[in-house]
Amino acid sequence: MSVAGKAPELTRNQALVHGALVRADGPLSAYEVLDRLREQGFKAPLQVYRALDKLVAFGLVHRLESLNAFVACSHAEGETEEPAAFAICDSCGGVTEFADARITGDLKAWAETDRFSLTGMTIELRGLCAACQTG
Repeated sequence: MSVAGKAPELTRNQALVHGALVRADGPLSAYEVLDRLREQGFKAPLQVYRALDKLVAFGLVHRLESLNAFVACSHAEGETEEPAAFAICDSCGGVTEFADARITGDLKAWAETDRFSLTGMTIELRGLCAACQTG
């Protein structure tokens, strides 16, 4: 995350990877990002993975574990302190990011009660979006 509310200064590679994710219609794997950035000089997956690691640490990008893919954060930086949650449509592949203080609060309380040392949290819901249910 950024320090004291300041936006992080991105390297050229980080800015290019972030831009590719912002412009994407949905989640992208690291290899899909690489394919989109070859013309900008990207040659190896390691370049993409290094940039993605930093972007995730800055809170600008999220990793969707179940898809092994990445999405740009849809919240303005600092807008929410809650961990990200995602609704992923199994039909169209659409991803909606949201945050719910009640849900994450309940999970944090469980972890504390059960003496589980929580190091991170990403919530992924799988199903059908409203458009795919009616279409």
